[in-house]
Amino acid sequence: MAALIAGTSSALAQAPAAGAVEDPSTAHLPPIVLPYSNFASPEARVLAGRLMHEPPFVFGDDIARARAHYGRYNDDRLAEMRALYSTREERLTLGGVPVDVVMPTEGVSERNTDRVLINVHGGAWMWGSGSGALVEAIPVAAVGRIKVVAVDYRLAPEHRYPAASEDVAAVYRELLKTYRPENIGLYGCSAGGVVVAQATAWFQTHDLPAPGAIGTFCGTGSGYGGDSIFLGQATTGGTAPPPAAAESIGIPNKYMEGVALDDPEAYPATDDAVIARFPPTLLLAGGRDFAASTLTTMHRRLAAVGVESHLFLFDGLWHAFFVWPDLPESKEAYGLIARFFDQHLGEPPAATARDAARP
Repeated sequence: MAALIAGTSSALAQAPAAGAVEDPSTAHLPPIVLPYSNFASPEARVLAGRLMHEPPFVFGDDIARARAHYGRYNDDRLAEMRALYSTREERLTLGGVPVDVVMPTEGVSERNTDRVLINVHGGAWMWGSGSGALVEAIPVAAVGRIKVVAVDYRLAPEHRYPAASEDVAAVYRELLKTYRPENIGLYGCSAGGVVVAQATAWFQTHDLPAPGAIGTFCGTGSGYGGDSIFLGQATTGGTAPPPAAAESIGIPNKYMEGVALDDPEAYPATDDAVIARFPPTLLLAGGRDFAASTLTTMHRRLAAVGVESHLFLFDGLWHAFFVWPDLPESKEAYGLIARFFDQHLGEPPAATARDAARP
């Protein structure tokens, strides 16, 4: 996946080396002043100003230090989340994979009695389990009044692709013993959004039915790249880098190393036949998210093959913004996610419905 990244924000100021032939489509931008979006909330403006000027952390090859840093970051977000949303959690093992089962304190709604969501946490494939997963699972469980199973999948650099797809599939296979596939939804953020798309493709070749709906947020099945890589890096300063560009701050991310860019299970958007079998898909990101380009590209490709997909970009917001629960945009995002799954779970997969209609 690193091959899909053109560079980081520093590339905006780099001139071609002497004697090099430059692509004539490359734009050299002089220093510009980019005001903050007038469509974003005042709360987002204040937080963006703070985050933009935080220096990036460089860890070299010290993965333990990186995990400790992001563990503290996620612990802080979790404390904020618990102050707003009430859930109870249970640590279990499903299909041999550790999971956190998150239930709304108010109880699962009657409509969701036979439904369940699988959450695949973000964290550059290298961190995010524990508090990071709960930060993503708790608000959706509470707002949607639905059971959420957060998967503690194997992490890089100790493990490589397709470890996360295998772990998600193992949990999904176990849940299929209790739930119909059309009543199971998957969602994830950042690297988790990529894994959701990868796992959905993985199901197709491993005798697993399509789930009822999926959500790929701030990462999806088309790889990272495009204009937003530059805009996101230039305007969000110290916020987390894209998983595939983690090397830019010295973190040795090896999860996708050596995987062919035309592998349809690793990069589903490269194969129309694969994504044509995707269920309804929700795509969500910030307008200044380095992942915005990949989300819009995946949305177009899903639309081109007739898959129902919904894209929401929050102007002025950054990568994985909704882990900050006090933002009005975060609360809006939780509502969008809950409504999307409420509307689409319980419907037979599109391919099954089409097949049933044939004479």
